[in-house]
Amino acid sequence: MPHLLQPLSLRGVTARNRAWLAPMCQYSSVDGLVDDWHVVHLGSRAVGGFGLVMTEAAAVVPEGRITPHDAGLWNHEHVVAWSRVVRAVHAAGALAGVQLAHAGRKASTHRPWATSRGSVALDDGGWATFAPSAVAFPGLAEPRALTVAEIGVVVEAFADGARRADAAGFDRVQVHAAHGYLLHQFLSP
Repeated sequence: MPHLLQPLSLRGVTARNRAWLAPMCQYSSVDGLVDDWHVVHLGSRAVGGFGLVMTEAAAVVPEGRITPHDAGLWNHEHVVAWSRVVRAVHAAGALAGVQLAHAGRKASTHRPWATSRGSVALDDGGWATFAPSAVAFPGLAEPRALTVAEIGVVVEAFADGARRADAAGFDRVQVHAAHGYLLHQFLSP
């Protein structure tokens, strides 16, 4: 415990302590755009003393969102919106980190508190999903299998997301490769 409140320097950036806020999906964005809710939510965690404040998963393409209400980082409008969050976090003395993500076969689902479960219908704002194979996650729609060329497009989307994160002022980028989302799906037959 004595090191928890000590600064930690990594690659030229120093966090004021080692208490870091884990990413927490808020399911509160419109067209992937973060807003005042995110400024207050994440800014207040920085005010509370965290050394690094990680954002929720930010999808690198619209089809990569877990729900239609997830945050994104796939265009310049998102950069502008996220930069407000970053400024609030920095003003409170913390570093800002973003988690880049793509949900793959687990995309286009309802928010956890919605009365509906499973995949969001196309007529209700959902979209067709894709994954390394056309195997559905239980209870969700069957995805389309990615082609080799499409895999390259996804790789480039993550690289573009990292460049946008840098433009928004983030200090750290985390690539989400767990919880059965797209990158994690490549580890399973």
